[in-house]
Amino acid sequence: FVWARYPEAYQGKMSTLDFSLMLLDKADVAVSPGSAFGPAGEGYVRMSLVENEERLAEAVRRIGAALK
Repeated sequence: FVWARYPEAYQGKMSTLDFSLMLLDKADVAVSPGSAFGPAGEGYVRMSLVENEERLAEAVRRIGAALK
């Protein structure tokens, strides 16, 4: 798993839950909101790296497009 801070442009404007739902809606990529793991997780999302390299690269492309 990778824990990553979500972009500063979204911090303070939406929770990690809202950010995760936005990625699911706009990018068709599922990440776990850090807040699901306790208050210290707010500000982070958790991503699983169990897919093959091609699928992970596609997920990164989709996330990038959704954040533009």
